[in-house]
Amino acid sequence: MSDKHQDWRIFRGDRQPCRRIENLPPPPPWREFRHQIEPQNDYWEDFQKLIRRSESSRDEKRGETFRLHTQQEKIIDAVNAALYLRRPLLVTGKPGTGKTSLAYAVAYELQLGPVLKWPITTRSTLEEGLYQYDALGRLQASQLQEAEPGQKQQSDEQAQPSGNNIGEFIRLGPLGTAFLPTPHPRVLLIDEIDKSDINLPNNLLNLLEEGEFDIPVLKRLAKQGDNSVTVGTADDLNFLIVGGKVLCQSFPLIVMTSNGERDFPPAFLRRCLRVEMPEPTKDELKTIVKAHLGEEISQVTDLTDLIKEFAEKRDREALNLATDQLLNAVFMRTHQAETPELRELLFKSLTNQN
Repeated sequence: MSDKHQDWRIFRGDRQPCRRIENLPPPPPWREFRHQIEPQNDYWEDFQKLIRRSESSRDEKRGETFRLHTQQEKIIDAVNAALYLRRPLLVTGKPGTGKTSLAYAVAYELQLGPVLKWPITTRSTLEEGLYQYDALGRLQASQLQEAEPGQKQQSDEQAQPSGNNIGEFIRLGPLGTAFLPTPHPRVLLIDEIDKSDINLPNNLLNLLEEGEFDIPVLKRLAKQGDNSVTVGTADDLNFLIVGGKVLCQSFPLIVMTSNGERDFPPAFLRRCLRVEMPEPTKDELKTIVKAHLGEEISQVTDLTDLIKEFAEKRDREALNLATDQLLNAVFMRTHQAETPELRELLFKSLTNQN
């Protein structure tokens, strides 16, 4: 492939940290978010400190050790297209093919800071992803304050807590934090979205299209004169919400993973770019083992039979296996803790086999 064709790529998939995210071109006209927002330098400075503290963390290691496999050009192009078009990336594939690790790899290479993670369950809701408001905790705090000796008794209406402390009881979720106005996009991992309630993908549509959301309790306070409230974020920082509304400035890179357990509505799919993660070949499995356990592993331990057995069980016997299971088997071999029974246990299919 020519260098000219590669020039448009920001993410290269080569695990070489860079600052080329600053060269991100303007979005297409229909994906512009022209919100006139005063920059919050305190938040951005604290976030830069958070990036430095996260170096050598488990998440950083995950991004560094990620390896692209067969069809890597297609995957790299999909990530870059998502960055250019400001669209979410829906990554499908079998368990253990690296769907979630792709988000960490992008954050690591483009130096975008810690990945915001939203693991989906059947009970996950849009509001949960955006923010949590502990109304009960706020009421209890108010009652404790009123119960202190010497406090003047007030009527029920007067006893309502004022707006100046409400921010202590509001915390943005990973989804809400990803849409805060920042100079560069955050990376948000929405993991296993196919596990969600049937309505969640449709509930996300307005946020994905408009890049903004309201916090109703703060909107009400804004009408009463309390226009600015500082709340907590998913990465334990603080952000000043003005007018009860969060306005995106740089659309986040959203990586949504799916194991293919359900179909999604067309309106949701239209707003996403879709790519499938292929299963790694035998040679690629060896590369993955080296990346996770070190180059010296293959020099000290012969892995040929383990990789061959894993690949044959996965391909010929059609077992549903994840790459993690191979890594487990290799690790146990390095500790001389290997028996036929243990290998059978470690290479057990992830789905029931008749």
